[in-house]
Amino acid sequence: MLEIIDIGVEKGIAYRVGGKVTEEEMTSVLGLFKEKIAKDEKLIVYQEVVSIGGVEIDALVEKFKFFKDVGISHFSRIAVVTHKKWIHRLVDLEDKLFKNIEMKGFSLAEKDKAIEFLKKA
Repeated sequence: MLEIIDIGVEKGIAYRVGGKVTEEEMTSVLGLFKEKIAKDEKLIVYQEVVSIGGVEIDALVEKFKFFKDVGISHFSRIAVVTHKKWIHRLVDLEDKLFKNIEMKGFSLAEKDKAIEFLKKA
Protein backbone atom coordinates (compact mmCIF):
# COMPACT_ATOMS: atom_id res chain seq x y z
CA MET A 1 0.00 0.00 0.00
CA LEU A 2 1.26 3.43 -0.95
CA GLU A 3 -1.08 6.14 0.31
CA ILE A 4 -0.92 9.88 -0.35
CA ILE A 5 -1.15 11.82 2.94
CA ASP A 6 -1.33 15.50 3.90
CA ILE A 7 1.38 16.79 6.22
CA GLY A 8 0.70 20.49 5.75
CA VAL A 9 3.75 21.24 3.59
CA GLU A 10 2.29 23.19 0.68
CA LYS A 11 4.89 22.31 -1.95
CA GLY A 12 5.61 18.84 -0.61
CA ILE A 13 4.48 15.41 -1.68
CA ALA A 14 3.81 13.06 1.21
CA TYR A 15 2.99 9.39 1.23
CA ARG A 16 2.91 6.39 3.55
CA VAL A 17 4.20 2.93 2.62
CA GLY A 18 2.69 -0.09 4.33
CA GLY A 19 2.61 -3.54 2.84
CA LYS A 20 2.93 -4.31 -0.85
CA VAL A 21 3.20 -1.42 -3.33
CA THR A 22 1.19 -1.84 -6.54
CA GLU A 23 1.87 -0.45 -10.00
CA GLU A 24 -1.21 1.77 -9.75
CA GLU A 25 -0.03 3.27 -6.45
CA MET A 26 3.48 3.87 -7.80
CA THR A 27 2.10 5.49 -10.95
CA SER A 28 -0.05 7.78 -8.81
CA VAL A 29 2.90 9.09 -6.78
CA LEU A 30 5.17 9.40 -9.81
CA GLY A 31 2.39 11.35 -11.52
CA LEU A 32 2.49 13.88 -8.68
CA PHE A 33 6.26 14.15 -9.11
CA LYS A 34 5.84 14.74 -12.85
CA GLU A 35 3.23 17.46 -12.25
CA LYS A 36 5.64 19.39 -10.03
CA ILE A 37 8.51 18.92 -12.48
CA ALA A 38 6.32 20.22 -15.33
CA LYS A 39 5.78 23.39 -13.24
CA ASP A 40 9.56 23.59 -12.80
CA GLU A 41 9.21 23.03 -9.05
CA LYS A 42 11.76 21.21 -6.94
CA LEU A 43 10.51 18.01 -5.34
CA ILE A 44 10.13 18.02 -1.57
CA VAL A 45 9.23 14.52 -0.43
CA TYR A 46 7.97 13.03 2.84
CA GLN A 47 8.03 9.25 2.89
CA GLU A 48 6.67 7.41 5.91
CA VAL A 49 7.56 3.72 5.93
CA VAL A 50 5.33 1.75 8.28
CA SER A 51 6.09 -1.66 6.79
CA ILE A 52 7.46 -3.11 3.60
CA GLY A 53 5.60 -6.02 2.10
CA GLY A 54 7.20 -5.99 -1.31
CA VAL A 55 6.72 -4.17 -4.58
CA GLU A 56 5.01 -5.43 -7.71
CA ILE A 57 7.47 -5.87 -10.58
CA ASP A 58 5.43 -3.47 -12.73
CA ALA A 59 5.67 -0.85 -9.97
CA LEU A 60 9.46 -1.16 -10.00
CA VAL A 61 9.49 -0.86 -13.78
CA GLU A 62 7.50 2.39 -13.52
CA LYS A 63 9.92 3.73 -10.91
CA PHE A 64 12.98 2.85 -13.02
CA LYS A 65 11.39 4.42 -16.12
CA PHE A 66 10.74 7.60 -14.15
CA PHE A 67 14.35 7.89 -12.98
CA LYS A 68 15.68 7.03 -16.45
CA ASP A 69 13.53 9.74 -18.05
CA VAL A 70 13.72 12.40 -15.33
CA GLY A 71 16.82 11.68 -13.26
CA ILE A 72 17.28 12.97 -9.72
CA SER A 73 18.11 16.62 -10.32
CA HIS A 74 14.54 17.75 -9.55
CA PHE A 75 14.68 16.51 -5.95
CA SER A 76 15.47 19.08 -3.27
CA ARG A 77 14.71 17.53 0.14
CA ILE A 78 13.59 14.09 1.21
CA ALA A 79 12.53 13.09 4.71
CA VAL A 80 12.10 9.38 5.41
CA VAL A 81 10.18 8.56 8.58
CA THR A 82 10.38 4.99 9.84
CA HIS A 83 11.19 2.79 12.81
CA LYS A 84 13.46 0.62 10.65
CA LYS A 85 17.11 1.34 11.48
CA TRP A 86 18.44 -0.17 8.25
CA ILE A 87 16.41 2.36 6.24
CA HIS A 88 17.93 5.20 8.30
CA ARG A 89 21.41 3.91 7.40
CA LEU A 90 20.42 3.71 3.72
CA VAL A 91 19.11 7.29 3.78
CA ASP A 92 22.37 8.48 5.40
CA LEU A 93 24.35 6.76 2.64
CA GLU A 94 22.14 8.24 -0.11
CA ASP A 95 22.55 11.69 1.46
CA LYS A 96 26.31 11.35 1.06
CA LEU A 97 26.06 10.00 -2.50
CA PHE A 98 23.58 12.55 -3.84
CA LYS A 99 25.16 15.85 -2.77
CA ASN A 100 22.47 18.07 -4.35
CA ILE A 101 19.63 16.45 -2.41
CA GLU A 102 19.19 16.94 1.32
CA MET A 103 18.02 13.62 2.73
CA LYS A 104 17.42 12.75 6.34
CA GLY A 105 15.90 9.86 8.25
CA PHE A 106 13.60 10.33 11.23
CA SER A 107 11.94 7.96 13.69
CA LEU A 108 8.15 7.72 13.76
CA ALA A 109 8.22 9.76 16.98
CA GLU A 110 10.07 12.54 15.10
CA LYS A 111 7.42 13.21 12.43
CA ASP A 112 7.20 16.88 13.48
CA LYS A 113 10.98 17.27 13.06
CA ALA A 114 10.74 15.71 9.59
CA ILE A 115 8.04 18.17 8.58
CA GLU A 116 10.07 21.12 9.90
CA PHE A 117 13.08 19.84 7.93
CA LEU A 118 10.99 19.89 4.74
CA LYS A 119 9.58 23.36 5.42
CA LYS A 120 13.13 24.79 5.34
CA ALA A 121 13.36 24.07 1.61
